[in-house]
Amino acid sequence: MLTTTFAMSRYGSGNGLLCTAPSTAALTDLDPLVTVRLLRESGFIVFRGFRADLELFSALVHAVSGRITLDPAREFHGGDVAQKVDAGTDAVGLHIENGNSPFAPDLTWFFCEKAAAEGSETTVCDGYRVWDGFSAEARAQFGAQDIAYSRRVEEDRWKAFVAHQLGDAKPADEITVDDMRALATGPGRTVIEPLDGGAIRYEFQVPAAHPTLFGSRLAFANSILGPSYNYEKPRITFADGTEFSAELMREVEETTAALTEDLAWQDGDVALIDNTRVMHGRRRILDPARTIYNAQSYLSDELRAAA
Repeated sequence: MLTTTFAMSRYGSGNGLLCTAPSTAALTDLDPLVTVRLLRESGFIVFRGFRADLELFSALVHAVSGRITLDPAREFHGGDVAQKVDAGTDAVGLHIENGNSPFAPDLTWFFCEKAAAEGSETTVCDGYRVWDGFSAEARAQFGAQDIAYSRRVEEDRWKAFVAHQLGDAKPADEITVDDMRALATGPGRTVIEPLDGGAIRYEFQVPAAHPTLFGSRLAFANSILGPSYNYEKPRITFADGTEFSAELMREVEETTAALTEDLAWQDGDVALIDNTRVMHGRRRILDPARTIYNAQSYLSDELRAAA
């Protein structure tokens, strides 16, 4: 079992965990149920010292997940799980994966094949701590109505996503906007409209703070501060179209900055993040040789029920 075989310690100043192992242990030696139960309490786990490569990383993701999803702007490497993180070199704001769409996964994974010689850390920020750290006024504003993301997505991107979600059961030229609408069944309200040239425009409304994968406690976990490297930058407002005030955004930025922690990568590290609770981002990349892979997935129904 994970808790008796491997050493556990706190990672950072919050609830995150560091799980270290002797070099004889492989990622596939982790017990999926114990791993998920630890994630429920911690929000994120860094696994260090394990034998790790793309194949072992993919096997661990599959062991915990019922379904794998993707970013259609990235390529898969070594199978159908890992996608290389290649969003330029600038710093990336805090966000949850796919949080500005109705397709946010339960889990976000990272595998550091080669760590940077300096800087370039991934950042994490626990949405439980952020919500608790807000003023009563900020909580009241975000609690009064949903936030809304709207953007245009080009045809090749949204059709690649639909094709993957359908298990490539339909060729791209047969995929329709109705197929995309049928997939948008997650939390929130989504309107998808076709545009000229095959593109679509969607509006997605969802609470800024919401229950998580593991419970009803509210977490401020969203993509208000997040990136748009491979896509049109979304318009982000309250659901009634009202812009966020400068004062409210200043509180968001100051509170999240005070609670943001760095993942100082070492070669072979793997991180597992509860994407419904913990936002992540990135410091500016100072070493372009840094090589990190990302995976996105949904927790298996069996593990969800047992956790």
